[in-house]
Amino acid sequence: MLPALKQRCLISETAEMAMSSILKADDIKKALDAFKAADTFDHKKFFEMVGLKAKSADDVKKAFLVLDADNSGFIEEEELKFVLKGFAADGRDLTDKETKAFLQAADKDGDGKIGVDEFAALVHE
Repeated sequence: MLPALKQRCLISETAEMAMSSILKADDIKKALDAFKAADTFDHKKFFEMVGLKAKSADDVKKAFLVLDADNSGFIEEEELKFVLKGFAADGRDLTDKETKAFLQAADKDGDGKIGVDEFAALVHE
């Protein structure tokens, strides 16, 4: 296995464990299955299906921290592509079209990345 791929797998597994402490594994699996096909991802439906929309602001922040893989305080476009892997290691990559649509929906200040407040607003939309 390539070192970068191995590192991404470890990050995905760690993220999956952290996310399953916030959300129910069955809900995550159902949501991932619903958006298995490319270009079907809908962030509003996904956040509702995994149960994140109904969670407290603190839990949403915890989810944000899991998805912020480089701990920069933002979810950048490159991290957004792998957002489903943050919920489960076998989650698919978002297509470029899905990634850009997701970023556009969340990035209210136009800086090209998603901050914790933007993420929380998107989840609770």
